[in-house]
Amino acid sequence: MYCLAKKGMAPGELVIGNSVWSMGFVGTIGSGLRTLTGGEVEQVTEVVREGRRSALERMQAWSDLRGAVGISGVTTELVQHGGSMEFLSVGSAVHRKDHMASSLEFTSSSDGQELYCQIDSEFKPLHFAFGNVAYSIGLGGGIVGGFRGLAKGEIKEFSQVFNHTRHLALQRIQQDAVQHGGNCVVGIRTSIIPFQGMQEMVMVGTSARHNAYLSSFDSAPATSDLTCEETWNLANMGYLPIRLVLGCSIYSIGFVGGIAAAFKSLARGEISELTKLVYDARENALQHIAKDAEECGADDVVGIKTYVYSLGSGIIEFLAIGTAVKKFPGVTTVSEQLPPQAVMRDKDTFINTAETLRGQDLNSGSKR
Repeated sequence: MYCLAKKGMAPGELVIGNSVWSMGFVGTIGSGLRTLTGGEVEQVTEVVREGRRSALERMQAWSDLRGAVGISGVTTELVQHGGSMEFLSVGSAVHRKDHMASSLEFTSSSDGQELYCQIDSEFKPLHFAFGNVAYSIGLGGGIVGGFRGLAKGEIKEFSQVFNHTRHLALQRIQQDAVQHGGNCVVGIRTSIIPFQGMQEMVMVGTSARHNAYLSSFDSAPATSDLTCEETWNLANMGYLPIRLVLGCSIYSIGFVGGIAAAFKSLARGEISELTKLVYDARENALQHIAKDAEECGADDVVGIKTYVYSLGSGIIEFLAIGTAVKKFPGVTTVSEQLPPQAVMRDKDTFINTAETLRGQDLNSGSKR
């Protein structure tokens, strides 16, 4: 409430939209065949995209908006009900103190605190944006990768699938932003959701406009997974995000290396085979990031986060993700400093560990 009030706004009603979809018999057969070859399962991607979009549209048409200027804190969730999927969107109406709006001016994934940071950094919020891709490694890729897993090193078949799908989601959130007049997407959060023998990667954020990009970006919008507070700090120093950069590598310890590591694990000390495996995977992923940053003319890459996942049988995924930034002339923030209320974080005061399968909140969960 405090941060919204500083920008002449006030919180309003909770608004909700939902939609229940079924894959259908034909779609299920088609997607089942597609999983044999690996890569994107287009039928599933389309159903999930349309389901999410329908829920968002119904949220925006909620009857209790009553003159709201926007909706903040928008989420998009997927809840599985047997053979069907429910898509749920929830947000909070935002009102201006001085007038009743005749229509919505913006929807945003940012809460009141994040919205303050966005606006004070001179990003004009436009629309909640998302990009998704449903994908499978595939039986074919699994067989080839399985043979490659007998030898130590990168499994390029897996790396190609993972890198391709992650960049597809990024391209689609950019396309969504363009459709709503945005020249950037800020505050991107990424989730990977397993379902029906596949995985869905979803990126959500806020499409926005910033005047500094008008003469610098002729095609793809700028993207960033920095928090809105981090974005404010950069803008205060004259920097803006230009591209979310990511790299993924899949490595195998190999059959012989696996045996050696197993014996070494019986004794105390370093397991050098695993150390080398993780090191090589990390370097490979970081090289992908460096290449992306160089291609877009970045001054630096900030907020780099790394994740290591075990895929079983001595195979690991190493993912690196960050934001390439560049200094722009004349860029600054409206305020010289952020108020403490803009960086304070709420704490959960009610926790129910018995409920663990209720759907994935893509805005409050862990990244990536």
